[in-house]
Amino acid sequence: MGLLSTNIFLPSLPAIATDLGVSSAAVTSSITVFLVVFAAGQLVVGPLSDRFGRKVPIVTGLCIFVLGTAWCALAADFLNLLVGRSVQAAGVCAVAVLSRAIARDLFDGQELTRAMASITIATAAAPGFSPLLGGAIDLLLGWRFEFVFVAAVAAGAGAIYVISVGETLKTVGGPRPLREVIRCYLGLIRDARFGAPARTAGLLMAGLYAVLSSAPRVLLEGFGLSPIALGWLFAGVVFIVFGAGVLAPRLAARFGRQGATLAGLTLAATAAIALLGMTLIGEIALGAFLMITPVFLFGVGIASPLSSAAALSPFGDRAGQAAALFGCAQMAGAACGASLAAILSSEPVRGLTLVLAATSFVAMMLQAFSSTSRR
Repeated sequence: MGLLSTNIFLPSLPAIATDLGVSSAAVTSSITVFLVVFAAGQLVVGPLSDRFGRKVPIVTGLCIFVLGTAWCALAADFLNLLVGRSVQAAGVCAVAVLSRAIARDLFDGQELTRAMASITIATAAAPGFSPLLGGAIDLLLGWRFEFVFVAAVAAGAGAIYVISVGETLKTVGGPRPLREVIRCYLGLIRDARFGAPARTAGLLMAGLYAVLSSAPRVLLEGFGLSPIALGWLFAGVVFIVFGAGVLAPRLAARFGRQGATLAGLTLAATAAIALLGMTLIGEIALGAFLMITPVFLFGVGIASPLSSAAALSPFGDRAGQAAALFGCAQMAGAACGASLAAILSSEPVRGLTLVLAATSFVAMMLQAFSSTSRR
C-alpha cells in the first residue's frame, strides 16, 4: 500500500508541479518526506502491535491512511500535499511493518522464507503496475483521481484483512514502559542475527529507491521516453521480482540463507558497477541501461526476502518490534537513497549509477564478512 501510494503518481509529477506552482524537484521531495515519516512511524506501531495485537493497529492505520489520501486529493497547494503525504505515511506504516510480523506469527524456517518472498512479490506489484495505472488515470481523469483510487484500494484491503485474516498474535502482551521498549530496540541493534540482515536490507532499499525516484527523470528527460512507455517499463519490474521471489527460497534451500543472499547481492553489485563503468567511460545507451538495470533488480529481489527472513526468524517472541525496526532500517535506507539521487540530480544517470554501485557493493561486502564470521 505504501509503495502504491508513492509510485502511482510518478508519471504525474510534471502535472502536479504545474498545478501547485512548484518545481518537479519539490514534488519529488515529498517522497523523502513520506519515507521519513514512514520509517519513524514503524517504531511506534511495532510495540503497540505486541501490546494490542495486529488487528487494531492495522485497521487504525488504514483509516488514517485513507484520511491522508483524501487530504492529498483535495490539496490546493504544495504545503497541503506534504501534510497529506505525511498523514498517509503515518497510517500506512502499520500495514508494512505488520505484514512481516503476521508472517512471523504464522510461519517459521523455510515457510517463513517463502512467505517473505511472497510479500516481496506482492510489494513489487505496486511499484511495477502503479505508474502505468497512474498514467492512465491522469490521462483520463487527472492526477487527483489517482489518490481517490488509492483510498478505494485501501478501504477494500482493510475489509479483506478483517474478514479473511484477522488477529494472528496468539498471546497479547501486557503494558510495557517506554524504557523496556527502548531496551528491546537496543538489544536488537546489538544482536548480529538482526543487525547484519537489517543493514543489508537498508542498503538494498537505498539502491531501489534511488531507481524509483530517479527513473522518471532519467527515462523521461534523459532518454526521452513517454509517460506510457515509462509505465510499461515499471510494469516489467513485477515479472523480474516475481522470478527472483520464486527463485530465492529454492536457492536458500540449496545453498543456505547466507549463501543465497550473498549470491543475490553479488549479482546486483556486478550489474551496478557495470552501469557505473559505462557512465564514467561515456554516455550510456538506453538499450544498455534497460538491459543491465533489470539484472540489478533481480539480485535485489533474491536478497531482499532472505534478509527479511534472517532478521525476523530468531525473534518470534517480539516479532512486532523486530519487524518495526527492520522496516525502519529499510525506509531509512530508502530515504537516504532517494535523497542522494536528488542531490546528484545535476547528472541524473551518473548520480543514479553511483548510488546503485556504492550501496550494492557495500551490502555485498558486509554480507560476505557476516557469512565468514559465522562459520
